[in-house]
Amino acid sequence: MSVKKLITKSTSLKGEIKVPGDKSISHRAVMFGSISNGLTKVTNFLPGEDCLSTISCFRSLGVEINQSGSEVTIRGKGLDGLRRSDHTLYVGNSGTTIRLLMGILSGLSFESRLEGDESIAKRPMTRVTVPLSKMGAKITGKNNGEFTPLTVSGKKLTGITYELPVASAQVKSAILLAGLQAEGETTVIEPVKTRDHTERMIRQFGGSVEQQGDKVIVSGGQELVGTNIEVPGDISSAAFFLAAGAITPGSEILLKNVGLNPTRTGIIDVLKEMGADLTIEDYDQKSAEPAGDIRIKYSQLKGTTVAGKLIPRLIDEIPVIALLASQAEGQTIIKDAAELKVKETNRIDTVVNELTKLGAKIEATEDGMIIEGKTDLKGGTVSTYGDHRIGMMLSIAALISSEEVSLEDSEAVAVSYPGFFEDLDSLK
Repeated sequence: MSVKKLITKSTSLKGEIKVPGDKSISHRAVMFGSISNGLTKVTNFLPGEDCLSTISCFRSLGVEINQSGSEVTIRGKGLDGLRRSDHTLYVGNSGTTIRLLMGILSGLSFESRLEGDESIAKRPMTRVTVPLSKMGAKITGKNNGEFTPLTVSGKKLTGITYELPVASAQVKSAILLAGLQAEGETTVIEPVKTRDHTERMIRQFGGSVEQQGDKVIVSGGQELVGTNIEVPGDISSAAFFLAAGAITPGSEILLKNVGLNPTRTGIIDVLKEMGADLTIEDYDQKSAEPAGDIRIKYSQLKGTTVAGKLIPRLIDEIPVIALLASQAEGQTIIKDAAELKVKETNRIDTVVNELTKLGAKIEATEDGMIIEGKTDLKGGTVSTYGDHRIGMMLSIAALISSEEVSLEDSEAVAVSYPGFFEDLDSLK
């Protein structure tokens, strides 16, 4: 059921927020806990719809998983302990679930059927099915395996060397998960370094993975062992409050225990480049995933260019960067971001259409957008189009809009941040 949310202008935002656990790490903690031997305990897990889809799929594969809020216990039986599901594995809206799960299922001795919602049905899967097929997996589906529903028939896999045509942590992770089961070595060559949560987690669960420049190498036949995982706060969720603090006059916000993995901190680099008043406190680099507190204060921003190797480090934050750009003096150019077209929505078109409704001066390009600032935003009716990050971005835009903003399909935000609106209200 579609839920409409009315959001009004805020004078200033003050306070402290603990954003929910990192979505990417939460997914992987459940997956690695399930394919490892022994007990895995996960704290600060993100109980959003996407991560709950991952839990549901692994329960269907015979793994005992107990989840209570942000605490999860997984009794792993190893890869050999996974069992064929009696029904279709439903991934909901989660691209991470379906793509990484295909890597795991590719080396198992049974057949699995995978399906998701309408958004997943439109997202390209050949970027994963092609390399997995080269390793020996048999994957069939709609339009020669390009779209769901997909059937994965697990086979004996052989390690390959594969050069990613597009920088994608999901594709890299799927290949590495298959590589853990393959004979010999599997090497993934990245055009640009992407988020490395999978590599870090292989090591946390007692496995080994090697990094040689742009190559990531994993050997087959490794046995992983259950462990304890503390998930840091999600920087992609924190990004919306960083933007809110930077563009709402009189604001000062402290975001506690945010993940600061260097493959994910592009948003911080962009904010600093734009002149934001941002500081990092209590920085912990010793844990498997570095984390710290981030303090953001309102400041005058200036336009910038976001492109090249920076893009994979902030691909999920581009919608809110576009909003930041509308409040910055001068022009901001975002390019090399064609990957946005195959997210939950075509995020280039969606961002441009919805921010234009609020008065922003923004135009789409083939691989990004051009934004002219500084622009006064007005009220109006906008939609998430079922995309959680679009919904959160528009909610922040409403804080500085002269009139009330009506956000349609606001329930989409729960995919990654169930308590978003409550946290936002706590700062007003």
